[in-house]
Amino acid sequence: MSTFEELMSEVMSTAERFGHREHVRLTWLAVRRCGTADAVDLISDGIRRTARYAGAPQKYNATVSRAWVELTAYHMNEAPTESFDQLVERNPGLLNKRLLTHFYNSHTLATPDARTGWVQPDVRPFPFTLP
Repeated sequence: MSTFEELMSEVMSTAERFGHREHVRLTWLAVRRCGTADAVDLISDGIRRTARYAGAPQKYNATVSRAWVELTAYHMNEAPTESFDQLVERNPGLLNKRLLTHFYNSHTLATPDARTGWVQPDVRPFPFTLP
């Protein structure tokens, strides 16, 4: 299994900064190498540690981290062998930082429950069922 640091290094080898596109690419790499369930753990743990190291542990949100992994994995399953660029070309919504607002009210994502664990979408369900 890849580590968060290995995946970050790979993403940043071709990026000038770590923006939303790089976050989605990191997620794509994690799902591709580890599978969805392990990618949720890997990405969540890595982001939580990064936020804590940066002195901003309150920025970590468990629901947001898992939701992005689940949405990315869902679209990857439609064409499992495609490249990252092909994935985002076919699903440009993944590059929209506000994509989760189609599924969640912003106040829901700001709750302590969402920050520390999984909260189901409250605007409309994901196009798939999450365990």
